[in-house]
Formats: sequence, C-alpha cells, structure tokens
Amino acid sequence: MNIQWMAKNLKNRVVLSSGIVSYMILLLLRIPLSRVIGDEGVGLFAPAFELYLLTTLVISYGMSNAMAGIIRYRVKRERYRNAGKVFKTAFFMNLFIGVVMALFLLLFSSWIAEVLVLERLSRMAVMAAAPSVFFAALVGIFRGYFNGYGMGVLTAHSQYIEKIAMFVAALLCGKAVYGYGQKVAALLQVEAHSYAYGALGAMLGVFISQVIALLHLLLVYVIYAGAFKGRPGQDNSRRAETRFEIQRMLIVNIVPLAAVAVLSNLFMIADQRFFNHCMNATERGSVRTAQWGCYYGKFAPLLGICAAFSCLFVHGLAGKISNAYEREEYRSVRERLGRAVRNASIVSFPAAVYLAVLGKPLAVCCYGRTTAQSAVLAGWLSKGAVLAALFTFSFLFGHLLYKMRMIRELFLASAASFAVHLACAYFMTQRGHMGADGLFCALILYFGIYMVLTYVFLNRRVKFRPDWFSGILFPLAAAALSGVVVYLINRLLSGFAGAVVCIIVSLLAGVVFHILFLIIFRVIGEAELQEMPFGFLFIMLGRTIGVL
Repeated sequence: MNIQWMAKNLKNRVVLSSGIVSYMILLLLRIPLSRVIGDEGVGLFAPAFELYLLTTLVISYGMSNAMAGIIRYRVKRERYRNAGKVFKTAFFMNLFIGVVMALFLLLFSSWIAEVLVLERLSRMAVMAAAPSVFFAALVGIFRGYFNGYGMGVLTAHSQYIEKIAMFVAALLCGKAVYGYGQKVAALLQVEAHSYAYGALGAMLGVFISQVIALLHLLLVYVIYAGAFKGRPGQDNSRRAETRFEIQRMLIVNIVPLAAVAVLSNLFMIADQRFFNHCMNATERGSVRTAQWGCYYGKFAPLLGICAAFSCLFVHGLAGKISNAYEREEYRSVRERLGRAVRNASIVSFPAAVYLAVLGKPLAVCCYGRTTAQSAVLAGWLSKGAVLAALFTFSFLFGHLLYKMRMIRELFLASAASFAVHLACAYFMTQRGHMGADGLFCALILYFGIYMVLTYVFLNRRVKFRPDWFSGILFPLAAAALSGVVVYLINRLLSGFAGAVVCIIVSLLAGVVFHILFLIIFRVIGEAELQEMPFGFLFIMLGRTIGVL
C-alpha cells in the first residue's frame, strides 16, 4: 500500500511540476549556449526566442488551457460528440492563428530586428522562429485535447520530451551553424556574422524540438484514438453545439489568459530595446550585444533557476488551497496559505541571499577569474538577487488568483505592474542612462507591485493575515545568518580552492545552518523535519542542543 501511495505521489509531482521543471530547462539551456555561440550570439538569439515564447503563450498555452477546460466539462457529462467538435474547432482556429503569427514574424523580421530591439543581425534568428511558432500551435492543440480527457501525465511527458530535445538540438545546431558562420565571417571580414549564424542555428534547434514534440503527441493520439472511438455511441448530449458557439467560448476563455500571459512576460523584449538604446546613446554600442548576451544568457538563467526552485515548494499547495476554496472551507484556505507563505520564505530568502553572496564564484564558473565580464556578472547577481524572492511570492499569489478564477484581478495586477515597469525602465535607461542598474530597479518595482496587488486581491476573498514572525521575519533572519556563514566559508576557501568547490561547500554549510536557525527560531519542528531528507539528523542535533 505504501509503495502504491509513493508511486501515485510521484506521478502527481511529475504532472504538477512539469511546467516549472520545463521552465528551468529552458533557462539552463542559455548557459551552455553562450559557450557555444558566444555572448554576442545569445544576444542575437534573445529577441527571436522571446518572441517565440510570447507567441506560444497565446497559441499553445492559452488555447491549450481554454480547450482543456471546455472539453473536460463535456467529457464529465458524457457529451463526447460536442467534446470532439471542440477539438476540431480549436484545431482549425489555432492553425489559422499559428499561420498568421508565423507570417508576421517572417514578413516583419527586419522591422522587429532593426526597430523593435535595435539588433539588425538578429533578423535571421527571428525568421527561424516562424516555423517554430507554427508547429507550437499544433503542439498546444494536442496537449489541450489530452488534458481535457484527464491525461495530464501524457502532456507532462510531452513537455519534458520537448524541452530536453530543445536543449540538445539548440546546442548541436547552434554549434554546427556557428561553424559555418565563422567561414562566412572570414569571407566577409565581419566577425559579427558568425554570431548571427549561431543564433540562427539555435533557433533551428528550437524548431526541431517542436517537430519532435508534435510527432510524439501524434503517435500518442493514434494510440489512444481507438479507446475514444466507441465513446460517441454513449453520447448524452442534448443538442449538437454549433461551431460559432464553440468559437465564442474559446475566444472568451483565451483572450484573458493570453493577455495575462503576455503582460507577465513581455518585459524582456522591452528591456532589451531600452538597454540597446542606452548603450548606443552612451557610445557603448559596440559591446551592447555581448552585454545583453551576458544578461540574458547568464544573469537571467541563474536568477530564474533560483526562483523556479523556490516555486517548486509552493506550487503543490496552490492546488490544495484552491480546492479548499471551491469547497468554501475558508479556515483551511487560510491555514494552507499561511503554510505556503512560510514555505516560500524558508526557501526563497536563502536562495536570494546565497545568490548574492556567491555571485563572484558563480561568475568565475561562467567566465574565468580575470575577465571583465566576470566582474560585471558578479555585480549584477549581487544587485538583482532580491528578485528571486519577489518572483516566488508573485508566483504564489498570482497562481492562486488563476486557480480561483480571479482572471480580472490577475489582469489588472499584470497590466499595472507592467505599465510601472515600462515607465521606470524608460526614465532610468533612456533619460538616466543607468543601463542594467536601471533595469534592476524597474524589475524590482515590477515584481514588487505585482506581489502587493495580487496579495491585496487575494486577501479580499480569503481574509488572510500572515504570521509575520514565524512566516516571514524569522525565516528572513535565518537566511541572513546562514548567508553570513556562506560568505565567511567562501572567503576562507576562495584563496586556495576552485570556484566549484567554494560553491558546493558553502551551499552545503549554508543549508545546514539555515535549517538549524529555523529550528532555533521555532519556524519548523519535528513534524516538518521528519518529512525532510536526513531530517532525523537535525532532530538528533536539535535534541542534543536543547532546541527540540
């Protein structure tokens, strides 16, 4: 029985965590990619990849979630013919939208590269994003279909296959096409062309991953088609829904989700435009592409992986909170929300502190000990580490609004925070010429406002009051004290040990002391420790020193 429970729990974690883990793989891809095609190549790859992500949020994520909900409603009531009609209608709708978006990227690639992001040589990579967008539209349709029929495990497997294929294909294609680009650059005596071809190769790898994901889903669809074949004979539909009705339902469900998703992810394209304009205005245009490649290919992934890792510890509780809310068990909602906030504090605070403290050895791992880019990256990590904690709380509150179907409030929070971010980034980079420092300030405002607004909207529904001491202040104090330990150990080892050794030893010591301080501050007890790996050791230690 215990083995069955563990297997079911693992299966649920695979499904629930697929989005976050896939996001972490996408972030991780950028770090070795910068080794393959250079920081300049990543700087040219960035606008194409971000546009691909933005369009897929609409045609893959938006349509997939919208049609999954509509199909699920009909399948539960055994209205299989109408469910099949939803799939067919959504298929042709998304196919049309995918073609339009792909043509837009193809035909306006020059305008996007030269005017939107001020990177003329990124045109080829933007053009290569067009077929990726088209295939992503088809991938989203099949994922929505399987989710609608309650087969979330299949879509989770599809996401893992897609992202792993993207990781491998982008690196291999980037390296191959970058090698060809070096020959073109030598012939034209313009080194930048090699980086442009490298970015093109990386986007071709993204396209290959979409083809692989689509083939996998088509194979699964063919396998399961026989199981669904007999269901229309058991149909309980009172009437056949028209295509117009289904289209209207899909549009009503897609537009709010797509708007929120785009507003929540559009800042990276805007920031690249602001950054490039600032570098040109301050006569540093010759290094702007490499600088943005460092920002996009190393700073953002390291920060994002820390934040995503923290989100893993609160993501599962969001579903339980929304289920309790649906049952109108508001006391249970508040208790579980308090636990989620405490978990977010326990994980995200030390993640942000350690990222700031270990900025230098992390930069050395990326660039080497004596390079100027290493110093730049270390400074960025120290200044921007707070974003990891802000992102975690923003994710928690925003995800809960989505789960509770408070889409209007989620849209208002996204729109307001994005508008403030744009204004701040514009004045700090276009007027103040602060460069990356201005972007950090704008991002802190963005996630700070988003976190506050989503919390206010959520609190209006559930009347939640956090435990400021054990939920926030004591975990923050524990993270700060363990951060001092990490800093001292890193300083001690940095003189004779390598950067990797410093990071591993410092992190292990920091985690041990962080948990110990949490026990001392009574943030966690034996019940929580028993659920942790090696928790029995901390229980023994706590009893020995008299804090348990």
